[in-house]
Amino acid sequence: MAAVAQLLRGAVRGPPALAAGRRALGSAPLPPAGAAGWGRRRSALALAAGTLGGLGLGLGLWRRRAAVAAGEDGPGAAAQEEEEEMRRLCQRFMAPPVSGLRELWRRRRDMRGRMELFIMETQAEVCRALEALDGGAAFTVNTWERKEGGGGISCVLQDGHIFEKAGVNVSVVLGHLSVEAMQQMKSRKTLKDKDGKLPFCAMGVSSVIHPKNPHVPTVHFNYRYFEIEEADGTKQWWFGGGTDLTPTYLNNEDAVHFHKTLKEACDKHDPKLYPKYKKWCDDYFYIKHRGERRGIGGIFFDDLDSPSKEEVFQFVQSCAKAIVPCYIPIVKNHCHDPFTPEEKLWQQLRRGRYVEFNLVYDRGTKFGLATPGSRIESVLMSLPLTARWEYMHTPPENSREAEILEVLRNPKDWVH
Repeated sequence: MAAVAQLLRGAVRGPPALAAGRRALGSAPLPPAGAAGWGRRRSALALAAGTLGGLGLGLGLWRRRAAVAAGEDGPGAAAQEEEEEMRRLCQRFMAPPVSGLRELWRRRRDMRGRMELFIMETQAEVCRALEALDGGAAFTVNTWERKEGGGGISCVLQDGHIFEKAGVNVSVVLGHLSVEAMQQMKSRKTLKDKDGKLPFCAMGVSSVIHPKNPHVPTVHFNYRYFEIEEADGTKQWWFGGGTDLTPTYLNNEDAVHFHKTLKEACDKHDPKLYPKYKKWCDDYFYIKHRGERRGIGGIFFDDLDSPSKEEVFQFVQSCAKAIVPCYIPIVKNHCHDPFTPEEKLWQQLRRGRYVEFNLVYDRGTKFGLATPGSRIESVLMSLPLTARWEYMHTPPENSREAEILEVLRNPKDWVH
């Protein structure tokens, strides 16, 4: 992750002499790269090896750049080393980047390039963690292209030892917003289109993980970046995202751990952020026709465009890096817990609520369905393999099922 962070920051920090060397960097074209470095299915061992192999890349690059700045190497060496660094980083991803290495190299200093690198790394990191923990199934990787512009990478693990279905998707799409998508955005923002057209670029990483064991909660996360070009050429940009937990049964220790981990990520930037985005999460994941939340929340934010693009991006990175530590320990603690057929039935009923929210209210699902050329299999990846609806089902009073319903109807403060 350190080497990725260097590229995301747009420069590697070092002595003043190194800064001069950086200013001299050229823009030599990136050599073509085949897809041989990426497999359609990766074992956890191979992925872990790739991670370990990359730990020293950042330091090595810094030293080589320092040598260039000191005049110990040719003037084009630093640019070549930076290109090679990006190539090595990309080889640790689940598939070749959506925009391609050449385009990423060209955009390595702007937000679109940096965000794409980050969501690709986030996808790979989460897939590595899930695959290593499951031990019974590997991710199937599908790349897809959108004729209107862009494409994506869908990684799905099904019928594993621990996870019934786990999907981690990356999408980078561009073109013109559909009328429906435009109306959806204009309900929240002031946007000036030209002859009914609004050029846009949207990218993000999203995931929903449905475990088999009803004592292991479902988790969802999504981190995204939008750019819109208005009729007068003005560009609007914003970030959105969040991470939230949906348990079948309430475990107070798990809830506290999950929320504290997210709070720590937020507090690095501003202690006011967690309570604000925790409430936003509780409000957003509200199933109006049921009078209850989808889960016990987490954090959620959207249309975030201040205080600055760089500061918001750093905040988004902190949140995304908290995904594995906030969730994987919970899975490890409960993936082998015994459960009854009645508890499995309750899990299926709660998954029905999950489906209801995603199809009726979720912005991301609605945006995907309204965007021409979207890959529907990826849009609906969040749905579980199995769910259940029973007519007029009501759990007994004072039961564990009634306990979780009470929290879903009246959200709690988990960190104070």
